[in-house]
This record gives sequence, C-alpha cells and structure tokens, in this order.
Amino acid sequence: MFGCLPTGALSGVSVSSATGSLYSRWKALNKWLVRHQIIWQPAPFIEPVPGWIHSHLDLAQLLMGLSDAECAELDGEPAKLASMAAQYLPELALYANLVDVPELAPKPADVLEATLPEIRARDMPGRKREQAGAFTAALKPLQQPILDWCCGKGHLSRTLAAQSQSLVKGYEWNSKLVADGNRLVAHFGDSVQIHCQDVMVPHVPLPDGTHVAALHACGDLHRQLLIQGAAAEVPRLSLSPCCYHKTADGLYKPLSERATKHEGRLVLSRDAMRLAVRETVTAPTGVREQTTTLNQWRLGFDGLQRSLRGVDEYLPVPSYSPQLMHQGFAAFCHWAASKKQLVLPAHTDFDTWLAHGVQRHKDVRRYELIRHVFRRPMELWLVLDYAVFLEEQGYGVRFGRFCARSLTPRNLLLDAVKKKGARERLS
Repeated sequence: MFGCLPTGALSGVSVSSATGSLYSRWKALNKWLVRHQIIWQPAPFIEPVPGWIHSHLDLAQLLMGLSDAECAELDGEPAKLASMAAQYLPELALYANLVDVPELAPKPADVLEATLPEIRARDMPGRKREQAGAFTAALKPLQQPILDWCCGKGHLSRTLAAQSQSLVKGYEWNSKLVADGNRLVAHFGDSVQIHCQDVMVPHVPLPDGTHVAALHACGDLHRQLLIQGAAAEVPRLSLSPCCYHKTADGLYKPLSERATKHEGRLVLSRDAMRLAVRETVTAPTGVREQTTTLNQWRLGFDGLQRSLRGVDEYLPVPSYSPQLMHQGFAAFCHWAASKKQLVLPAHTDFDTWLAHGVQRHKDVRRYELIRHVFRRPMELWLVLDYAVFLEEQGYGVRFGRFCARSLTPRNLLLDAVKKKGARERLS
C-alpha cells in the first residue's frame, strides 16, 4: 500500500491504508505544494531572476554550482535533488514518501504476453506498442465488453481485444483515424469496432455493462470520461491520464467534492499544470538537442526584444518549425520580430544576443531543476483528486504505476470497479 509519512509530518497530516487514505494523501500533497508555491510557481524562462532567489540564496547558489552533467543527472533523479536541497528547504525531505505509489506493473512475462507482436503492430510505434501491452497486462483479467475512449487508430483497442473474450469498441472523433483503424482491424481480423464519436458531447453513449478504458487521453478528454463514466455507473473504469493542462478552463476545477470544499486548496492555472508533464525522458537525443538550441534562440530573442522595446517582460512567440532551423539564429529573430510587429535595427549584433541566450539557458536549466522536484507531486495531486472523486461515486479504486518511468513518465493508472449497492457515504 502507500508509503506513510512520518507521524506528525505536515502538521499532523499522515497517510495510512485505512479508509479515506486517498484523500489523506491528497491533503498532504496539497499542504506541501502550497507551502512551496514560491519555489515552483515562477517560470525562469519568463522571469530571468525568480523572486525566491532573494529569500533562498543558499539554494540558488547550490543550483548555480552544478555542472551540465550534474544537471542532466539530477533532472532524471528528482529524489536525489530533493535530498540535496532539503538542507535549505527541510520539508523536501518528505519528497520520497509523498511520491511513493504502489507498483501495479505485472511481471515482464505477463507484459510480453499482453503486448501485440511486432508483425501485428502495423503503424504502431514501438514505445506505444509496449505502453499498450503494459497497460493491458495491468488490467487483466478483462471480464466485460470494453470501450476504448479516444482510441485513435485503435492501437490499445487491438491490444485489449487480443486479451479479451468480448468485442472491443473504440470511440474516436477524427474520421481519418477511424478509417485507418478499421482498415487495420479488417486486415488482422481483430474483434474491434472503431466508431466516429465526439466524446465531449453532453451525453456520450455508454453501453450497459461496459468496461471503459483510456490510455493517455489528454486533459478534458479524460476528465470527461471520469464524469460521464461515473454518471453512467459503468462497472469498471480504467485510465492513465495525460496532458492535464489541455483544458478549456483557465483554472483547474477539482472533480471530488472533498477537494472542492477543502480550505486552503491549491489553485492551479492552466499554465501551472504544464509543470506536471514537463518531462522528456522518452524523447530521442536529436529532438532534445534541437529543443535546447531552439530554447537558446528564444531566450536570446527575449533579451533582444526587452532591450529593443525598453520593457522588461517576456513576449511569447508562436511555435517555430524545426525545418527552418538551418537558417540560423538571425533568421529566427527576424521571424519572431515579424510575429510581434517589431523591426530589428540593421546593426543588431546577433552574436551577442545568441551568447545571451546560451547563458540564460544555462541559468534557466538550473533554476528549473528545483521546479522539476514538484512535477510528480503536482501530478499526484491531480490524479488523487480523480481517485477521491471515483470513491465518492461508489467505486473501489486501485491506484499505482503500470510501467516504468523509462517507458513513459505518464505511468499512473486508476482502475476503478463499481461497488454493489448504493454509493458509500463520505467518511
């Protein structure tokens, strides 16, 4: 079960395996995140000197003293950085307990059995194939007809169908993906039907007795599943959420009644929620290098535009096509300036501003490190709200990791089974 916080930690908030432990964990994370909001909320990419530096100078000096190699190591080991930084922020010592969740990942042999063979995984990227296999293995046994929510081409649908005795249906709004998916189904003879369905309509058709599953449905899409699935009292609901910030609302609205009414609840903006998914452990090396260069350019242009405008504030610019990067930094600056109706002086020293961007990127990388300690706690805060909501709707909830972080950082699984009888009262 869940790891427990030390007795008396966070002003008496502790975690146990007793009824209500999901809410207890949520409260502990809420208190911890609120107390450290001054550290994780400022975005160094936008604020060259985050305000917390003045009150935590020793922590800033620790970060600025790190080498590039140490930064790369610590970005993948937030527990180690939390332990190092705890001498300046003592409650960071609680990090390991706060993020500890049960291991739901099945044995490798069971995952291999549930993963589609490569010969049957046409158009399915290798990592997606493995994720679908791990997710499916964690849900076995599959005892009801299944609906794959936001199924795309049906990669998960086809994986689930191979492990189920029942028909698997998929809902996908993109008609091209529906057509492509059904062609794959027909070719391989899978027991799958993919339907063109917008899941954001007020009343999504959910057949009785259906197990609804979703692997990495984004933001409002997975929240809609929780709301609609619970309202329809589906017998089982399983999801691994992703991209929490993809929402039409400017501020996060908790789903659970207890989180909604909690005094001192953390208020998260859409931009703040991006922190929960700001990881690139699965990105290829070339993509990471390209991202680094582009960020250096953006920061170089940021310094240039602040100087040019005489206004010390960040000016966001649209996405830049990687295909244009061969044109160089100067071309990027002219492009960015045109997007913001700025005219660059003919004598602009692009080499100086590029050097400025490279240095800013070094600083940003180090200041961002401490923010990254709060990524997983924020994600757990969000997912535990979902879990508490499902408990309130009369579900028994299994919660934990369904695969290793190296396969996907979005490896949390909520697996909820409807309890028989009326909804349980809140404890």
